[in-house]
Amino acid sequence: MALVFRWLIRLAAALLVLSVLVVTGVYWLASRSLPDYNAEIEVPNLERPVEIVRDNANVPHIFAPKDEDVFFGLGFAHAQDRLWQMTTMRRTAQGRLSEVFGAATLDVDKLLRRLDIYALSLASMEALDDSTQNALRAYAAGVNARLDQINSDALGRGAPEMFLFNAPMAPWRPADSIAIVKLMGLQLSGHLDAEVIRARVSLALPDTSRLRDILPDAPGTGVAALPQYASLFPGVPRFAQTEPYSAHPLSPFKRTVFAGASNAWAAAPSRSASGGTLLANDPHLGFTAPAIWYLARLELQSGGVIGATIPGIPVVLSGRSADLGWGLTSSYLDDQDVYIEELNPANREEYRTPDGFKRFVKRASIITVKDLDPVTLTLRWTDNGPVLPGTHYNLASITPPGHVASVNWTVLSPNDTTMQAAIELMRAKTIADGIATAERFIAPSQNLTLVDHENIAMKTIGAAPKRDPNHQSKGRMPSPGWIATNRWQGTQPFSSNPGFVAPAGGILGNTNNKMVDRPFPNHVSFEWGDTQRVQRWQRLMQGRQVHTRDSFIEAQLDTVSFTARSLLPLIGAELWFTGEAAPEGTPEALRQRALGLLAGWSGEMNEHMPEPLIYATWLRALQDRLIRDELGPLIAEFTHVEPLFIERVFRNVEGANAWCDVFQSAPVESCADMARLALDDALLQISQDYGTALESLRWGDAHQATHDHPVLGDVPLLRYFVNIRQSTSGGDHTLMRGRTKGTDPNPFLNVHGAGYRGVYDFADPDSSVFVTSTGQSGHFLSRHYDDLAQMWRRGEYIPMSLDQELARAASVGVTLLIPQAP
Repeated sequence: MALVFRWLIRLAAALLVLSVLVVTGVYWLASRSLPDYNAEIEVPNLERPVEIVRDNANVPHIFAPKDEDVFFGLGFAHAQDRLWQMTTMRRTAQGRLSEVFGAATLDVDKLLRRLDIYALSLASMEALDDSTQNALRAYAAGVNARLDQINSDALGRGAPEMFLFNAPMAPWRPADSIAIVKLMGLQLSGHLDAEVIRARVSLALPDTSRLRDILPDAPGTGVAALPQYASLFPGVPRFAQTEPYSAHPLSPFKRTVFAGASNAWAAAPSRSASGGTLLANDPHLGFTAPAIWYLARLELQSGGVIGATIPGIPVVLSGRSADLGWGLTSSYLDDQDVYIEELNPANREEYRTPDGFKRFVKRASIITVKDLDPVTLTLRWTDNGPVLPGTHYNLASITPPGHVASVNWTVLSPNDTTMQAAIELMRAKTIADGIATAERFIAPSQNLTLVDHENIAMKTIGAAPKRDPNHQSKGRMPSPGWIATNRWQGTQPFSSNPGFVAPAGGILGNTNNKMVDRPFPNHVSFEWGDTQRVQRWQRLMQGRQVHTRDSFIEAQLDTVSFTARSLLPLIGAELWFTGEAAPEGTPEALRQRALGLLAGWSGEMNEHMPEPLIYATWLRALQDRLIRDELGPLIAEFTHVEPLFIERVFRNVEGANAWCDVFQSAPVESCADMARLALDDALLQISQDYGTALESLRWGDAHQATHDHPVLGDVPLLRYFVNIRQSTSGGDHTLMRGRTKGTDPNPFLNVHGAGYRGVYDFADPDSSVFVTSTGQSGHFLSRHYDDLAQMWRRGEYIPMSLDQELARAASVGVTLLIPQAP
């Protein structure tokens, strides 16, 4: 027995030693790719030395005698810190993810190949001026210099993920940066999805008033009546069989509720306490680890610029120079139209046009799939654009037999000069300069907020399709592609894009809200990203005569929900403080406790409070009860509460309280009945998930920000190292927006929000501040992987200064790139 015991001890010790050796070996291999920021490196394709000073937050400040060398340095720095992110984004744009991830990403690759954005990016290089082409070549050379260093010095393949996935990194090409801009365009537009949903709901709800309820227009002048989708395409079933939409984390195709969102606002000197202009910007995208944003300072010949970049793109997209500040918000300009193309019954290689049948433009494309045989696609293009698969956003459900769907989209331009506009913007000195350069911006469309030392402005940038006034669906639903009046007629002149310069009130801003009220076809959009946050923003801006940097920060971090304040009195009107006190432990008593908490609540979506969780769960249950019987399987498309719908129902706008009655049941339910039943549903759900101690609930437990690694985030054990999760305040409709997941399980996880925040003060530009939601490094063993995350969660910022000495003070390292000896 003693002998067995001794051998068991020896075996356990051996296993322990082996485990330590394995862990040590894995750590050594993974840590090899951690960059050395204090180094002097000889690199090819460089004319003069480049200095990269990394401040104490690891933000690179790049100095060089020529602009091309500065872009070279940015490419090197991006590749040092975010090589895996750049690899996956480029592979996504090229439709080559399946070479690494197998069948899991095949559908993503098929769709990207059909859109052909990489070929369009290659073509767009010819549309750029020499200066922009030189900048892209220099940036690519900087990325490739880092790749050469990784290979020559055996630096762990550049990123730990490279050991787990066989993803050889081909040299970076100038067109790769254009492709990533187009990839962002795919991610930021939700009009295609919105068109399909509107068509499906139109089929399910013959009453157009009820369609206006569930898919409400932003307040303003009414929209002329649209035809029923069934009248455009007879024979499409009312409820076609569909597949639930479940996108791969690397897919750029988002549902409409997760299309781009953002905030930006500015104050003129007359509304600034310091007498200088102010600008705040926080663009919203899906959370990932690392965040998509990367902070950088570029010392160009025109002067220094500092702000947020996206690895792979040599541009400060939101930031400032010493003379000009700029910020971006999604404009929601309608830059997509879906067409239903009729096939020739006698020859399915042809489709109908206004001039008769015409052959598709076709090309074969081969996708290499890891561990499977290659897949050959036949890409087809019509005059309107590429043909899409029926699985994309359930297009098959609204496509009649003998037809296919295509899409026209400004991001599919082969003459895309967006990169040129973005690089020139960094050199602009005044608002007039900035607006002039933005005319070359094609896609994705954005609202560009500008401030210089004297004034403020906002301009919608990006190509706006020119539509015929007689367009059958006005671009709101798919339309017949063979009817000439449905087709685009070029683009609108840049001067027709909305613009505001030097507003009389001295304040302007955008929360993705409706900006203008124009009749079709000069309408800009029928779909807008916000009707709620803008109400709170207006109150905060007009609540002060003058603003400061700190008041702009307070607004950026504001978590009071206008929606909660406006809807709770409506839905609880007949429930507050009614009836006798219920016996303890009964559902009635729990309901009374919940109503008591909500009655005294300010609407602040604070992570430490129970009321936000009760409110959010109640509204979610209420919308579910209201629409389930009318929409049937379509309810899966309505994952988030639409405040305008709830308001229309409870105010009985155009008979909208009809939604409160369950038409399959004999009794006639009132809206008060629905509110009470939904509250009971919500409390039951909360009791199951969090317990019945309502007063001890925390919204932040449900509303965790999910900065998850797109590839390793679900891998057991590894996910604890690569995912960054934080309890957060805010919600779907607060200025500090934390868009919830919307689907079970854990529907209130915070999955989409401000990955970057910046506030720029031109009375004292070096007092400007910024922050990202994770850290600068994409390497999970780096201390800079998540060092900004807790600051972001607490609403803190880091200095955004162009002072060279401040950057050098307490820097984490200085990298000197010197030309390789001949």
